Amino acid sequence: MQSLQEIANRINAEAHNFDVGELQKIRKRIQKLKRLPSNKLFDHRTVFEEWGWHYGGRKELQFNIGIEGSELRYGVAFSLECSQSLPTIDVLIPKISLFNEYMSEFGDNFSDLRMWHFEDKRSFDYMPSPISQENVREGLFIFLGGKQDLTKISYQLILETLDRLLPLYLYTENQTTSENKSKEASYFNFTPGCTKKLSNTSGTIAEKELSIRLRHNDIQLKLYKKLAEEHGVENVGTEIQCTNGSIDLVVKSGGNLWFYEIKDN
Repeated sequence: MQSLQEIANRINAEAHNFDVGELQKIRKRIQKLKRLPSNKLFDHRTVFEEWGWHYGGRKELQFNIGIEGSELRYGVAFSLECSQSLPTIDVLIPKISLFNEYMSEFGDNFSDLRMWHFEDKRSFDYMPSPISQENVREGLFIFLGGKQDLTKISYQLILETLDRLLPLYLYTENQTTSENKSKEASYFNFTPGCTKKLSNTSGTIAEKELSIRLRHNDIQLKLYKKLAEEHGVENVGTEIQCTNGSIDLVVKSGGNLWFYEIKDN
């Protein structure tokens, strides 16, 4: 039977034909790094005997592979177990919130995949869905992806699946358009309308950051409705992309543009 490192090497070798093979270049651009973190999807520094993740993935939604008995898992995961490289899960909280927003809108696209989580023991498999608030705590490992028999590995299927999950990764890194996959935004593009977002989740909100984000969404929607009544829906837009990211809300009034940024206390 192949070792996980051998499997990772084969994935790396064939990844150049897939978008996910450009992951480290994408990360370099998003994070404005001076040099390429790695030239491989799965670097030997983060591939171990039974599991591995893309280099730099401890603080991100990580592309993850692992051996589970006679099967190989492949997909994306949040590892909420603290370590020297991840002293607190705070950096992952807003990314989990973005994961939930994406899954609420596009989760049906992954109906052939499964989710599960691990804390002391592995949960049962369940359908892809937003991560419940009771599972947003230190020590959990949360996975979304597929499995194959270790003796009948289809690397084509693995990489096709990782490609399908790449937009989800980009969304959690605040890269929400296909254009942002190849270059940074260098424009201001007004689009009327209000971006659909979650305003609440099931369960008790244990993490302050998630609560703040949901409150932000509610305030943004209420402000959008009020300004749309005053100026017309064609003149009010939310999450307007610009060179440095996005603006919460923009109003067109005559020849002027009014920018609104929502600050949460």
